[in-house]
Amino acid sequence: MKRLLSALAVSAMTIVSAQATTIGISMSLFDDNYLTVLRQAMENYAKTKGDVTVRSEDAQGDIARQQSQIDNFIASGVNAIIVMLVDADSSAAISSQAEAAGVPLVFVNQAPVNDLPTKQAFVGSDEVLAGNMQGQEVCKELKGTGKVVILEGQLGTTGQRGRTEGVHQALSAPACKNIKIVDEKTANWMRTPAMDLVTNWISAGLDFNAVLANNDEMALGAVQALKASGRPMNSVVIAGSDATKDALAAMKAGDLGVTVFQNATGQGKGAIDAALKLAKGEAVPNKTYIPFELVTKDNMDKYLNRN
Repeated sequence: MKRLLSALAVSAMTIVSAQATTIGISMSLFDDNYLTVLRQAMENYAKTKGDVTVRSEDAQGDIARQQSQIDNFIASGVNAIIVMLVDADSSAAISSQAEAAGVPLVFVNQAPVNDLPTKQAFVGSDEVLAGNMQGQEVCKELKGTGKVVILEGQLGTTGQRGRTEGVHQALSAPACKNIKIVDEKTANWMRTPAMDLVTNWISAGLDFNAVLANNDEMALGAVQALKASGRPMNSVVIAGSDATKDALAAMKAGDLGVTVFQNATGQGKGAIDAALKLAKGEAVPNKTYIPFELVTKDNMDKYLNRN
């Protein structure tokens, strides 16, 4: 009888173990405020889903490192993979890696450029819409007249491409025809490079009334540069995107005029749900879009502590 019970216990443990799900998560970068919130949203949500384990790895902005992480996930037998891409153009290679191995794959936040095969999906937001919202609000703040600069994210990312395109679309509207884009350069999503770039613009005597940054980190770098130069913050409109805690604190202080809420929790939960369904052989939508929302000083309170 003891042997029978022991055998049954081992069998039960084997079944439970077989039912456990492991998801490998490759993030383009850990050292980014928004991406940290996104990663933690995925990790925390996975804990609520029962016997689910996640393994998060930092690609450190290196495409080759990210592809190596995908290979390692596949070799270790994960049930699904979630990828926040280092570069959108690397999506086809990563997609092929996972498809060849038969491992479900979910791209999160940054959209892939290739058509996705079966067992693969994208969960994120429409980046062009974020740029559109930002540009329209800045145009409104400037009353349709002025000079602006654009701080772009890392070149080649869908966020940089989409948000910049959205800004150009918004500022090309008839109501904004007297607004001129006097310069636009990348600061790679980061605060310090953005501060340095804006400082260089100021030192060179470039005249501008607004800074439209592809994300909040770069917008905050612009704030630092302008303050250091002695320029009154009420003389320039600073716009970011993501609605991070730091950005909303700057908005409350009167330094940041506009941001766009990107729902990290919504994207994270959506990516985990899609990965789990694909791992079970269930169908999921090819693309799932989580809406962006405009944030100004008038409605900022509802977004506090959400990113």
